[in-house]
Amino acid sequence: MADIKQTLPDGPLLTYYGDDFTGSTDVMEAFTAAGIDTVLFLQLPRPSDLEHFKHMRCVGLAGLSRSQTPEWMQQHLPAIFQRLADIGAPVLHYKVCSTFDSSAAIGSIGQAIDIGMNVTQAQWSPMIVGAPRLKRYQVFGHLFAAANGVVHRIDRHPTMSRHPVTPMNEGDLTVHLAKQTSRRIALIDVTDIAESQGQHKLETLMGSDQPVIMIDVTDLPTQIEAGRLLWENRGKQVFSASSSGLQYALTAYWRHQGMIPSTQYLPTARAVDCIAVVSGSCSPMSGEQIKWARANGFCVLRLEISLALAQEQCQIEIDRLATLAIAALAKNISPLIFSAEGPDDPAVKNFDETAQAAHLNRMQAAQKIGEVLAEIMRRVLDSSSVKRIVVAGGDSSGAVAGHLGIRALTLSAGITPGVPLCRAWSDNSQRDGLEIALKGGQMGGPSFYGEIRAGRKL
Repeated sequence: MADIKQTLPDGPLLTYYGDDFTGSTDVMEAFTAAGIDTVLFLQLPRPSDLEHFKHMRCVGLAGLSRSQTPEWMQQHLPAIFQRLADIGAPVLHYKVCSTFDSSAAIGSIGQAIDIGMNVTQAQWSPMIVGAPRLKRYQVFGHLFAAANGVVHRIDRHPTMSRHPVTPMNEGDLTVHLAKQTSRRIALIDVTDIAESQGQHKLETLMGSDQPVIMIDVTDLPTQIEAGRLLWENRGKQVFSASSSGLQYALTAYWRHQGMIPSTQYLPTARAVDCIAVVSGSCSPMSGEQIKWARANGFCVLRLEISLALAQEQCQIEIDRLATLAIAALAKNISPLIFSAEGPDDPAVKNFDETAQAAHLNRMQAAQKIGEVLAEIMRRVLDSSSVKRIVVAGGDSSGAVAGHLGIRALTLSAGITPGVPLCRAWSDNSQRDGLEIALKGGQMGGPSFYGEIRAGRKL
């Protein structure tokens, strides 16, 4: 097998901005497993950061645009995209969630595409969302995703159809995206690929108006072809808003062509006595994971949202939970602090009302909960010897990682698809080397927290 650097272009292969923190580590896992060294920055990298990680073939930046308005995107994304484009990789990726939850008002993928296309002269913007390893499939433009082993069309998915901010009520991604951008949207579907017409159709669809061209992915052959279409038609630099299906497609094609090793590998993790967990997710799977933890020896503690949002009570609630978590760790018991136990939790159903009572809107209240969880985790780390932590929920992950002063992450070990265990890099010696997993709400199985503690699937 030829060396990767002799068969792929020298230097960086891909740069990306993740629209939330949990999904950003998914990209790192996909590439690292294929032998493509990847670093994920949590803040815009300094020249010294880029120098330290100059051997990396993929450079990412974790963000929070998934929960932001188009106005926020217009203010922040142009400079970020240009900074990433200047690194010089042939592919610039705006990483979106594989469930594609978004709207014209919050987390607009269409708005991000319109901004990103300003940094490239490419005559198309490829979009790859299907990722079979993550049980995500796109067929004739319609997205399907698994929940508890059952595959659902995304607008019937038990989690995403009920997302509290951006519920998916449309399964056809071409229709869904058209509500967010006036840009032309086209599709290379499974029949085009089966009939070997993908390249011909792509050439007829490209144009100076820089259309979005989606590519169906349902299995390995369609994944390889999606990777080929993107890579062989990338030009000098192409911008793509895609899930980590883009990384899986590229590596499938590179592997098919013998450019990278035929086998995938992720390091394994050692077992630890204790982990510390904070969860701001309200997904059904997060609820199941909390129930499993309660039944399997974790110290499970509820964050009272009304207290966390009340200015005069917030500090008392932080003190209470941090003290209980630290006491649990002293007894070799893993603490788990959560704000909701699934979508039917009264804390979720009454969230807007609770936020209004605290004179906050929904977004401000969600941000506050993330900040409270972050402060609890900081205190736990400062007052215990725990070295492995988990944060569940995209907004919570961003708040916690930022509050802890972590500058970058690299992959430490693979545990469950889409949620790697990461190694933290920090200027703070107490945080440098910390092991952290950032978990999207719907990712993992019920025993996920036990698996993170054990360093393996249970």
